[in-house]
Amino acid sequence: VQLVESGGGSVQAGGSLRLSCATQKFHWSNVCMGWFRQAPGKEREAVATFFSGNDTTYYAGSMRDRFTISHVSANNLLYLQMNSLKPEDTAMYYCAAVSTTVNYIMKSRCSDLNPAGFGFWGQGTQVTVS
Repeated sequence: VQLVESGGGSVQAGGSLRLSCATQKFHWSNVCMGWFRQAPGKEREAVATFFSGNDTTYYAGSMRDRFTISHVSANNLLYLQMNSLKPEDTAMYYCAAVSTTVNYIMKSRCSDLNPAGFGFWGQGTQVTVS
């Protein structure tokens, strides 16, 4: 499974960016996909995830205040709309997907927001806020 992120770049504080993640249509009925980020010298952390089984989104901490995750099922595109960006949002942003096809495990990994539960990863797109 290939995940390809796009949409990163440099933006001034207070600005917005929309990240996109493209992948092929999965052959199983549901998906759990998410956005994670990693700043230099820090651990990878969750931003938000999406479980298609019940169209549920999960956000880490206060991420939902400024970030919005969305998914287009027809072509399995995942988006992350980021508003009111701050310098501390500077990081490499990764798209990821859970590799299991068992629905209850997939949903659990989505809600856990733990990077270790995601088996497929993109190469990342850099977001720099100054």
